[in-house]
Amino acid sequence: MHTVSEPAYTVAVRALCEFTAKQGDLDLRFTPTPSAQEGVAGHVTVMGRRPAGYLKEISLSEEHGPLRVRGRADGYDPALNRLEEIKTYRGRLDCMPQNHRHLHWAQARVYGHLMCRKLGLAGIEIALVYFDIADQTESVLVETHTASALAAHFEDHCERFIAWARQELKHGAARDAALAALAFPHADFRPGQRALAEAVYRSAVSGRCLAAQAPTGIGKTVGTLFPLLKAWPGQRLDRIFFLTAKSAGRQLALDALTTLAAQPLRVVELVARDKACEYPDRACHGESCPLARGFYDRLPAARAAALERAQLDRASIADVARAHEVCPYYLSQELSRWSDVIVGDYNYYFDSSAMLFALAEANRWRVAVLVDEAHNLVERARGMYSATLDQAAFDAMRRGAPPSLRRTLGRVARSWNDMAREQDETGAEYMTYPEPPARLLTALGQAVSQMTEMLGEQPDVFTPETLRFYFDAVHFTRIAERFGSHSIFDITLGGAGSSVKKRRAALCLRNVVPAPHLAPRLARAHSVALFSATLTPAHFYADTLGLPESSVRIDVESPFSAEQLDVRAIADVSTRYRDREGSVARIADLIAAQFFRAEGNYLSFSSSFEYLEQVAAALAARHPSIPCWQQSRAMSEAAQREFLARFVPDGRGVGFAVLGGAFGEAVDLPGTRLIGAFVATLGLPPLNPVNQQMKACMHEAFGEGYAYAYLFPGVQKVVQAAGRVIRGPLDRGVLYLIDDRFTRAEVRRLLPAWWRIKVLRQRDSSSAGV
Repeated sequence: MHTVSEPAYTVAVRALCEFTAKQGDLDLRFTPTPSAQEGVAGHVTVMGRRPAGYLKEISLSEEHGPLRVRGRADGYDPALNRLEEIKTYRGRLDCMPQNHRHLHWAQARVYGHLMCRKLGLAGIEIALVYFDIADQTESVLVETHTASALAAHFEDHCERFIAWARQELKHGAARDAALAALAFPHADFRPGQRALAEAVYRSAVSGRCLAAQAPTGIGKTVGTLFPLLKAWPGQRLDRIFFLTAKSAGRQLALDALTTLAAQPLRVVELVARDKACEYPDRACHGESCPLARGFYDRLPAARAAALERAQLDRASIADVARAHEVCPYYLSQELSRWSDVIVGDYNYYFDSSAMLFALAEANRWRVAVLVDEAHNLVERARGMYSATLDQAAFDAMRRGAPPSLRRTLGRVARSWNDMAREQDETGAEYMTYPEPPARLLTALGQAVSQMTEMLGEQPDVFTPETLRFYFDAVHFTRIAERFGSHSIFDITLGGAGSSVKKRRAALCLRNVVPAPHLAPRLARAHSVALFSATLTPAHFYADTLGLPESSVRIDVESPFSAEQLDVRAIADVSTRYRDREGSVARIADLIAAQFFRAEGNYLSFSSSFEYLEQVAAALAARHPSIPCWQQSRAMSEAAQREFLARFVPDGRGVGFAVLGGAFGEAVDLPGTRLIGAFVATLGLPPLNPVNQQMKACMHEAFGEGYAYAYLFPGVQKVVQAAGRVIRGPLDRGVLYLIDDRFTRAEVRRLLPAWWRIKVLRQRDSSSAGV
């Protein structure tokens, strides 16, 4: 064995074996695996059963050529001279795909070799301990090996990996050299962009979390990526995660990385499975999908071909996958292990089962995280850590479920019906409860266990509706384990079911404050930069997102002047729900007055599709010469592109959109493509029992219930929408804030400081031009 004093490439045991030992089909039938919490609990249970003297979590490492292989063995029993690798599972063990077992043995044997080397053993017992999460039983498979046989096994895996490792070392050296020499891609920074870049660089060097409020149009994407890339070599980063809320943000990041031209930097884009899948009607296993059949056998060639390309966006990955006949979605996940910058949705790092977070943990990556349009993370994270079960869907599913589930699902139904009946007797359609009902959770847990076992035996046994309930029930029970003061459990009664007296109940575990879930993810990264044009007020985002105590904040001064944006607050129009009918014609006339005063392209934002349609119809009826087009419900990405394509330079017309929707942010319409906007709403969430309960929860936590639940989120949407108008130093435009509440001090202080707001009445604003 050839060794060197300082190996240049470190690889985890798991990563080594996944690279060298995976073979055969991609097979996801043995799913879902236990959650991370269940896995940890399972390990604790098994180790708690072991005798005194049992060694736990043993750190092991060894050098082989340019490699340092490291990992933690689960346990070692000196009395038996047995090393144990513990794996938790659900379902029937004999239904586990053979390639999973092959991988587990490869890992166990590597750990066995490392333990022999550590203790100077001539041989050792190796045990795979499979722990059933459902019934808490162990199945133990044992092999006995000599140290020399295990050494040969170890060397074989290392030698098969070394060629790849040397390629990776060469890539890393070339990348670091290129990043050290990387120059800013433009002649100079935009105003405000340098301040942002310096703050991101300092946060990377100090290993801290940064919250950066920076105005739209200054080039935040380049202004955050460039300094992180420059910091990379000195901070010895392993990965940069650029996380976005919407697909438009992913494209901006990919474009910025192309502009930066930091070859040979490897960039991969992650997209949702339903958008990447070539066979959405097929199951993910070799007997159903041709791209899953032999996936791991064809993966090495596909992986090598893919990494010859600098940027692996959705289209490039699809091309490579097609050429090598592998699944593009799972190819992109594999490429995440070997890429430098990974661009994807928030959920890849912040969700409870986030892939990128799991990879960073398993491989001990030193990661820097960029969170684009970070104001969106509050609502998105709430969704990640909330769960809903609908009784109407459950009742429909029961009718088509296998007969063997009748008794188990019956227990769920009885518990559910009892809750609905008890609430119905109070006369309340919506109620909150101190915690989820234990009886229902027990019944759901039993149903999940039986259904998991059935899936293990017959992967195709369930209808799509039954499978959907299964996944929803798994998610619900896992979110229930996390329930605390940061969440609400509520029941909403709907219409009658099969019985006249029965009312169906929707159950919701509703996360209100995502901070407890996000804080560990933020702390895990070497550095984090959250940036947006709307991170005001600072304490709202620090409280709800769980920013570390050591976080720093920067508020980048706007490069734009008050002369560029004519801001008009209309003081005599109310857009409150009770006043909307009377406001429709007045808003239509106000839009027309401005359009005829200065013809061009405008965006009009409303609080709902219903309100939008009323104002658009009034404008068309009262001023038919003005071209207009509308956002529609459930608009496809192609339709969204068509909507934006109407905003041509020097064009004329009014586009109607919903505030907080697809066109309220991450839309760039510079110059004369957009010369003005109308915001006919304060953006407040609707007044309903759920939001009122969230208000109460926020008030208990932070003492500002109304502001946290209504005012801050509403005004944030207004400022985002207004940011579509001025995108560069030469842009000029007008902004109408249509609601009397925009004149209030508590609202005005949340608006950008550089705005100079003129308070007008409608007759003042529409006195000319109609």
